[in-house]
Amino acid sequence: MSFSTTEPPFRFRQGTRPLLVSMPHVGTHVPPALAARFTAEARQVHDTDWHLERLYDFADALGASVLVATHSRYVIDLNRPPDGASLYPGQNVTGLCPVDTFDETPLYLDAADQPGEAEIAARRDAIWHPYHAKLAEELARIKAQHGIAMLWDAHSIRSVLPRFFEGKLPDLNLGTGKGTSCDPALAERLLSIAKDATGYTSVLNGRFTGGYITRHHGQPQDGQHAVQLEMTQSSYMQEAMPFDYLPGVAAGVQPHLQRMLQAVLDFAEAAR
Repeated sequence: MSFSTTEPPFRFRQGTRPLLVSMPHVGTHVPPALAARFTAEARQVHDTDWHLERLYDFADALGASVLVATHSRYVIDLNRPPDGASLYPGQNVTGLCPVDTFDETPLYLDAADQPGEAEIAARRDAIWHPYHAKLAEELARIKAQHGIAMLWDAHSIRSVLPRFFEGKLPDLNLGTGKGTSCDPALAERLLSIAKDATGYTSVLNGRFTGGYITRHHGQPQDGQHAVQLEMTQSSYMQEAMPFDYLPGVAAGVQPHLQRMLQAVLDFAEAAR
């Protein structure tokens, strides 16, 4: 199978302060030739991190740069290592180019439609590498300008997913690569804000400790700090089709997200 796409791999807005917000799983585009190999369910891209741009619409006013994926994670997962190695060895995970949904239903009409190594390499060249090159370029620019660079990797997921965790996931799941991707003092400040968020549960380095983006780009010893937030979709939207954004529900969690991003900026500006 061959692969091509006419859609740019990302959208980007450059900010003025030392923070980059990355959204690697919000994309919904599937090139038509690939969509024709998908099941009807797969074409609905259920496992998208829906509406995060809207939820984080305050990021521009904070002066953050924003990097947003355009293609569905079913095409290629931007938060996986380029070689597809598991981030959670021994646990059930989806791959670099997934072949099933979070509910373990097949993405492809037939096993023969699944991508081989050549197609995976083509998807990586067309989408994965450009996204990560832009991410690295912007972090380098921020660090050169401000002396420090902060990365916030924004994610969301259904609150109940037996494939990945038991019971209901905490609402605010902060990940710092088990303490390796950012200064511990910043991590504790963010957890404090999350724990003070009345009505929401939270954890630091629980089930989600940060994916490839956080672990790879978080280099606190070099003045580059990265944090992942995986939050429950029930905190701001419908978790089942039609996956509508719920403004009244989202209004409850947005101030806490804004406080966390402001804390990241405060840390950066105090450390300069």
